[in-house]
Amino acid sequence: MTLQTEFSFSLPRGYVDSEGNLHRDGVMRLSTAYDEIAPMKDPRVKANPGYLIIILLSRVITRLGDLQNINPKVIEGLFSADLAFLQDFYRRINEVGHNRVAVTCPHCEEEFEVEVGSPGE
Repeated sequence: MTLQTEFSFSLPRGYVDSEGNLHRDGVMRLSTAYDEIAPMKDPRVKANPGYLIIILLSRVITRLGDLQNINPKVIEGLFSADLAFLQDFYRRINEVGHNRVAVTCPHCEEEFEVEVGSPGE
């Protein structure tokens, strides 16, 4: 069995770069212990613990549209809905181990799993 370490996502709104280009589709990798420890040394996190998620996401998002470099400035520029989505996505793949949720059909009551990429999918 192969461990899945990268997960695709699609942002609800998308990141708009300085040239006005919209970037919605991306890839997030599983977090390592160092990914979670390293931001604690960052002075921005020491000054404002809420900044931790900004640093953490900039470390684990490996692709966002055509952007070559995902850094804290990119994450800071996300719309609030996209940041909330990515926080939930991060938690789901790192704590649960996948991006699937159990659902029940409202008509036949059959239970099954669906992959969650973005709200409304």
